[in-house]
Amino acid sequence: MRRTRTLVGALFVLVAAAYALGAGSAPAPAAGSVAPTFTLTNNAGDPTKLSDFHGKWVVLYFYPKDFTSGCTLEAHNFQGDLKKYEQLNAVILGVSVDTAASHKDFCAKEGLSFKLLSDPDAKVSAEYGSVMEYEGAKLSARNTFLIDPEGKVAKVYMGVKPAAHSQEVLTALAALEKK
Repeated sequence: MRRTRTLVGALFVLVAAAYALGAGSAPAPAAGSVAPTFTLTNNAGDPTKLSDFHGKWVVLYFYPKDFTSGCTLEAHNFQGDLKKYEQLNAVILGVSVDTAASHKDFCAKEGLSFKLLSDPDAKVSAEYGSVMEYEGAKLSARNTFLIDPEGKVAKVYMGVKPAAHSQEVLTALAALEKK
């Protein structure tokens, strides 16, 4: 009986880890591939397309939920580095399954000035291999895609750790800009 519980517990941990890494959705687009296009509603209630940013680098980051500690930390770090991204001709777009209204409130409360995009049915998250399930609900998994000015995926970050992620992306972006 004890062994069965141990095995069931281990299986649960493995399944949860697989979902957290995006195994619950389509494969993530690989570096060098064309980034999947999308149109999503932003925190101001306006439609936002990936093609709106042609000619710029796009940091497209997926995150689970507004107002949670890890997501707030990650957003604050991107906001703190926003001027550096702008100097490198880059925009930041955050995506989660939260509503545009939730994103608006999150931006207001946390002082965020970049766009957050609402993906309520997780379709875009799935196209980017960034869906996980938590307590029966689909959420966006914490993954980031650095998209070049021509619309190709330049770098992929899966299972991101929020604390140092913005600096990690900035370093890669600066190196790619020099090429």
